[in-house]
Amino acid sequence: MRIKNGFELREICGENVILSHGMDNIDFSKIISLNDTAAFLWKKASGKDFDEDKLVAALLETYDVEENTARQDVRQVIAKWKEIGLLEA
Repeated sequence: MRIKNGFELREICGENVILSHGMDNIDFSKIISLNDTAAFLWKKASGKDFDEDKLVAALLETYDVEENTARQDVRQVIAKWKEIGLLEA
């Protein structure tokens, strides 16, 4: 899977948010806020093909976390991104 073109991660007022390119005026009802873990995963997935295992491995390499916890977090993030239409197969 891959993150769809046209979306980017930005930090605004200390918050990690996903914005759509080409927005003439920012519509704050369409901004997607990410916690630090989701923002980390976005950076790891951005611009390339990825799968659950690659993102889990990235968490395990960077954070002191158990594999089951990392996998659960990745699954939740991917499910949310799919739900709101940020991913393509």
